[in-house]
Amino acid sequence: MTAHLLSELISFLDGLPEPRIVMSADYRIVAANAAYIREFGDGTPLAGRMCYEVSHRFDVPCDQAGESCPLKLSLEDGNPQRVLHLHHTPHGEEHVAVETTPIRDDEGRIAYFVETMRVVRQASSRAAAQGLVGRSPAFIAMLEKILRVANSDAAVVLLGETGTGKELVARAIHEASAREEGPFVAVDCAGMTETLFESELFGYEKGAFTGATHRKPGLVEAASGGTLFLDEIGELPLSLQVKLLRLLETGTYRRVGGLDWLPADFRLVTATHRDLRAMVQAETFRRDLYFRINTFPIHTPALHERSGDIPLLAISLLERVDRKAGRRFSPAALEWLAGRRYSGNIRELRNLVERASLLADGEVIDLPHLIDLADDLPPEAGPAAGSFALNEVVSLATLERRYLAWARARPGLDAARLAERLGVSPRTLYRKLQGRAAD
Repeated sequence: MTAHLLSELISFLDGLPEPRIVMSADYRIVAANAAYIREFGDGTPLAGRMCYEVSHRFDVPCDQAGESCPLKLSLEDGNPQRVLHLHHTPHGEEHVAVETTPIRDDEGRIAYFVETMRVVRQASSRAAAQGLVGRSPAFIAMLEKILRVANSDAAVVLLGETGTGKELVARAIHEASAREEGPFVAVDCAGMTETLFESELFGYEKGAFTGATHRKPGLVEAASGGTLFLDEIGELPLSLQVKLLRLLETGTYRRVGGLDWLPADFRLVTATHRDLRAMVQAETFRRDLYFRINTFPIHTPALHERSGDIPLLAISLLERVDRKAGRRFSPAALEWLAGRRYSGNIRELRNLVERASLLADGEVIDLPHLIDLADDLPPEAGPAAGSFALNEVVSLATLERRYLAWARARPGLDAARLAERLGVSPRTLYRKLQGRAAD
């Protein structure tokens, strides 16, 4: 590609609103548009610097530091690639959706790459007073799926243990979609009777039954142009599953006591902590409804799957529930919280944080404020699955290899943080990991 064409490309990108950079195949930034400099720049020139140094503070490419590298993936198969990364910004680390597109020269060879960056405003990698919070691999995997499906109208089912924040995930899908300006309507399916389900979901006409003194729009109508979230759909009786299936298959509904079929316009998100596949096999959940709602399943991880996020979540929850602003946990309190097993997941952690905030009078919430509440919690579980343990005497070299393999797989620890926790430089860690891989 000639310098003239490169100049035209840079000029074109500079007029676009999304942050973009042009890179060569050796990860070197050729140019950045005004939006990128404004949102991600650090006040120093970007041209000539390595993308991984600017975005991650790494001294090697992302794929050599335990991250997926969209440039390398795009170079290998010649197609655009999308990944979700944690990037350094002037505001701190942020979740950033990165899309890398190869640019070919007149002979069809890849000459440059254009990377488009979009900060994910539906989630934070730092303590936040609202929304989704996390930075562990399990959390990022969930967030990647949210971003993949958000802009479609595909039905999403959220699967996971109780208390994992499914409604927050549903809201994030809504807010990242083209329907974000429309309403978000949540319905709890647990305990729904047939009469209540129909009147709440579809609404009713005046005089439809005793007490129906006026026409009432239903929640399907209220969700028009937006998202309808059906929580605990696994609790819906078979008789009501039929009515929901008819709504989803025909895209129409009729108010109770009404004659006219009305069009429905909503994006469906459902959630359950139950095993729907097992329920289908047991014939307690309709097979046809299962396939209708299960277009795009997303697993919402339990706290033990994202244990590295517990301190971050605890600090965020304290901001949300504490009546006194600016208070903080002691290091011992955070360590104690991170070491617990939570059968109720985030909901249980929130309760524990709120109770401790009521017990504390000072500016610091310390270990005694939490331990005082431990009696009403389930007994501590044994060693968590995945704990580092040895049942034999091994050589120090073998011990180091096994420990590095275990530590590298810990959630919430990228290569830079792992090196810091181990007390070695990133370069030393990379050398040790490469030596372990070569053994």
